[in-house]
Amino acid sequence: MSSVPEPCNVFDFEQLAEQRLEPGAFGYFAGGAGDERTLRENVEAYGRWQLRPRVLTGVERADTSTTVLGTEVSMPLLVAPVAFQRMAHPEGESATARAAAAAGTIMVLSTLATSTPADVAAAAPNGRRWFQLYCFRDPGVTRALIDQARDAGFDAIVLTVDAPRLGRRERDLRTLFQIPADVTVPSFAAAVGGSSAGTPADMFAEMDGTVTWRSLEQLAAQAGMPVLVKGVITGEDAHLACEHGAAGIVVSNHGGRQLDGASATIEALPEVVDAVRGRLEVLVDGGIRRGADVVKALALGAQAVLAGRAVLWGLAADGEQGVRRVLELLNDEIELALVLTGCDSPGALTRAHVQRATR
Repeated sequence: MSSVPEPCNVFDFEQLAEQRLEPGAFGYFAGGAGDERTLRENVEAYGRWQLRPRVLTGVERADTSTTVLGTEVSMPLLVAPVAFQRMAHPEGESATARAAAAAGTIMVLSTLATSTPADVAAAAPNGRRWFQLYCFRDPGVTRALIDQARDAGFDAIVLTVDAPRLGRRERDLRTLFQIPADVTVPSFAAAVGGSSAGTPADMFAEMDGTVTWRSLEQLAAQAGMPVLVKGVITGEDAHLACEHGAAGIVVSNHGGRQLDGASATIEALPEVVDAVRGRLEVLVDGGIRRGADVVKALALGAQAVLAGRAVLWGLAADGEQGVRRVLELLNDEIELALVLTGCDSPGALTRAHVQRATR
């Protein structure tokens, strides 16, 4: 019998991932922009919100299932897009896709994935999946990516809008981080006309930094599937997203990897929800480490959350089985938090179930 204890939470998986990844790769996945204040705040801000449990409700078990854009999912937690997953495990996005499908939730595939949309669809043919999109300077590359996602049965496009330029990620500068030469990024290869190693900055140099609300309108009209906007943290932009064709909003600051000093996403969530006024679904990304975090976000008006690093730590620790275990742990924690707040389902949560901490 092994003397090594089974990881019992996301933080345990993070420790395992740090042990198994080389320092440059771990720094890329774990790091943020500048002084990493927003990176830390994304996690710490959840501690500034407290749950208000109701008792004697007769709730002994909770059903964690819900719907997102009309799609049934087993829990209100989706797998966020994370680039370069073959740096974490040889099976990369395919392993993550299989685990997400087994968990009954949606995987969002990154534009900077090390697998194509067709690869992911083949790995998990019964899985539900969305495609995260960066717009390339070459519109032909962008169109080809959308076509690939549509042909592979993806259900939605998630347009990332908070990265017109790459944030200053100083961990990567210190480690001189580059994508390993044996890790191919198909979208970048298409943009530069052949397989090529490079840095994240090299890849973002191929992106179109001039995308506007008009671009969103055009994409929504042409994509042939719903388009969500990822990277909104203000009420003003939430209102504009509603007016320009978005099917949903992901409240996100890019995991603290773009503008250091921006609001933590859980702090921005109520403003965005209030601005939307029920016109479209709001999701939130960033800082999710516990099921109780998910319940707080739902109580503040999110339809669901996305988790990226938590899933990546599982992948690095133990491939597909690691991702499965992380998703199981989080689902178990969500179910327990629902029961202990007196709610039998995610839909039973309201703002009455959460309050700001008094100190």
